[in-house]
Amino acid sequence: MALKVAIVGLPNVGKSTLFNALTQTAAAQAANYPFCTIEPNVGDVAVPESRLDVLAKIAGSKEIIPARINFVDVAGLVRGASKGEGLGNQFLANIRDCDAVAFVARCFEDGDVTHVEGRVDPLGDLEIIETELMLADLESLEKRVVNLEKRAKGGDKESAQTLKLVKLALEQLNAGRPARAAEVSAEDDKAWRMLQLLTSKPALYVCNVDEDSAASGNALSATVAERATRDNAKSVVISAKIESEIAMLDPSERAEFLETLGLEEPGLNRLIHEAYALLGLQTYFTVGPKEARAWTIPVGATAPQAAGVIHTDFEKGFIRAETIGYADYVALNGEAGARDAGKLKSEGKEYVVKDGDVMHFRFNV
Repeated sequence: MALKVAIVGLPNVGKSTLFNALTQTAAAQAANYPFCTIEPNVGDVAVPESRLDVLAKIAGSKEIIPARINFVDVAGLVRGASKGEGLGNQFLANIRDCDAVAFVARCFEDGDVTHVEGRVDPLGDLEIIETELMLADLESLEKRVVNLEKRAKGGDKESAQTLKLVKLALEQLNAGRPARAAEVSAEDDKAWRMLQLLTSKPALYVCNVDEDSAASGNALSATVAERATRDNAKSVVISAKIESEIAMLDPSERAEFLETLGLEEPGLNRLIHEAYALLGLQTYFTVGPKEARAWTIPVGATAPQAAGVIHTDFEKGFIRAETIGYADYVALNGEAGARDAGKLKSEGKEYVVKDGDVMHFRFNV
């Protein structure tokens, strides 16, 4: 399943530098002035997955195909963006198309890098961005109410359900809270997502810190982490400057560079893993001599649903899944060893896939 994350923030907080590091390109112009990002840049990035390399080595796979994640670098939003200030308003639609929003907050002091608000205050930055997104949602919802009320009075059940959810969202927004604060029932979840509200999307706060704070953060990033906990969001500490340097190194040089900084892995890996956790996603694998491949599915997905990620015909004609846990596959040196040890299981339609499962599907079309 495709996963798309919008990178948003005020100008000059490090969004484009972060995007460049993510995509290992200079596709987004990183410059020390507002609005250097004019078009929304989209980067397709491999999801870091060390288990995939292990599986491929055991199976002798000729090709390794990781899961992918898309990052969208949206132009810097400013105060008043929802009313057309700056260039941000025209890019709000780009955020609507995404599954989650990564709010980049400046958590470093640097007199050479100007701040559009003239101060360094990450919580203040987040408040401005969140407020602009809330105002945009308010405007969008208020335009729908009259028409929905007419249709609901005429007996249109779908409009009645949508109207109920619109009023629920407006209640939160008018109270100064993002739409994601609303409690939505499972039966209303699909209709809720169809509203495409900017502030209903899961939020990830990215603390862009100075190089010396990359390993453990600083006082500014700590305040953002506290807010993330309060907002039921996720937060991650990253030095965009360091990440851009790591992206330019050969893989053999990265480990040594990370060690000198006291880091176990690039911050971008943590960002991607946090995005997965935020959206309730997990990974399963298909492994063979031709290729080893990682697939992304929601936590709680059944075997037929997992098969459907490969092709809809796999789900429609699902018969069974042959499944080996990752640890068993590695410990028993592959499929043959797992089968001999009784660790290869034949599972039916009710099987709930576990993270790391190695799977083969039997289907009939």
